[in-house]
Amino acid sequence: MLRRLDGVLHGDYRTMFRGNGLDLADLREYQYHDDVRHIDWNVTARLQTPYVREFHEDRELAAWFLADLSGSVDFGSGQVRKRSVAVDFVALLARVLTRRGNRVGLMIYADTVDAVIPPRVGRRHVLHVMRRMMSPLAAARPAGKPTDLRKLLTTAHEMIRRRSLIFVVSDFISVPGWHEPLARLAQRHEVIAIRLYDPLEMELPDLGMVVMQDNETGEQIYVDTHDRGFRRRFAAAAAKREADLREGFRNAGIDALELATEDDLADAVMRFADLRKRRGNLAQGGRLPAHLGSRHVVPVA
Repeated sequence: MLRRLDGVLHGDYRTMFRGNGLDLADLREYQYHDDVRHIDWNVTARLQTPYVREFHEDRELAAWFLADLSGSVDFGSGQVRKRSVAVDFVALLARVLTRRGNRVGLMIYADTVDAVIPPRVGRRHVLHVMRRMMSPLAAARPAGKPTDLRKLLTTAHEMIRRRSLIFVVSDFISVPGWHEPLARLAQRHEVIAIRLYDPLEMELPDLGMVVMQDNETGEQIYVDTHDRGFRRRFAAAAAKREADLREGFRNAGIDALELATEDDLADAVMRFADLRKRRGNLAQGGRLPAHLGSRHVVPVA
């Protein structure tokens, strides 16, 4: 799997991540939350539309994984839980990035920011990151306190000063208010949301009477999934949550990779990498190829 992804992510590396390097990569129309310092005033004056400059990212970069390991990621309707998907994703991307000399760091959130591992290189460092993510302490949290992603995003904004590539790995089940700190983080860094979910969170099957428990508060309720009206209301609430989530990503100006507990991780990451390489065409009004029209990827364009 590493060799398969290594070619995709690094064979055309300079088209994947653009930032504050020295070489001009492209010009595109200004979008909300873009850094005004990157506006090309000459092009803007000629076209009467604000345009910003994008640069090739330095060959070596610092990547951070902001891992939400709160109670809700312990859910999985099958054999795989969202937490396992998060661990596998971080392991895969960390190994691919460090193979090319890039540094990776980690922030773990459970009830608060419980651990910060500064970016370093090397296989031993990746193993250290994995051990911290799989540690029982990473899963410990007091019952009754819902997730507040604002703490994680605000801490990252305060601590990560140098421009970096940041993966926010979470199911984004949180108290409201995380959109603004996410957008603020994206003003300084290249931010990609890795959204974890389970198909059962979208639509309930007819299972009769079942007990449902909130993994974060410990609250339990009995529900009758045989009730079609209840299942319709559940699906409608899930659809609204999905729409609000994607709107939040778009408003923050970031791309998102959606990973389900039933997905093939390598395939989803490769699709996302392909999409990232085509962002220039999308920004210029191009069309997304049919094979990329997938639930896995949520482009900002």
